[in-house]
Amino acid sequence: MEEEVLILFGKKVRERRTEQKLSQAALAEKSGLHANYIGMVERGERNPSLVNIDKLAKALNVTLPELLS
Repeated sequence: MEEEVLILFGKKVRERRTEQKLSQAALAEKSGLHANYIGMVERGERNPSLVNIDKLAKALNVTLPELLS
């Protein structure tokens, strides 16, 4: 169950990132996170903290509820 949530969240991050035509490196730079970390989140391999989810939301110009829905 936990893995399913991580995969769904990662897909949402990737979807928002590609809609904005951002590379993983560009999102990493905007969010202050490492590009490898972004890739791992998108593949559902990492369980990001709430702080990092907030950084991703801000970098993608979306609200936390939008990113978590």
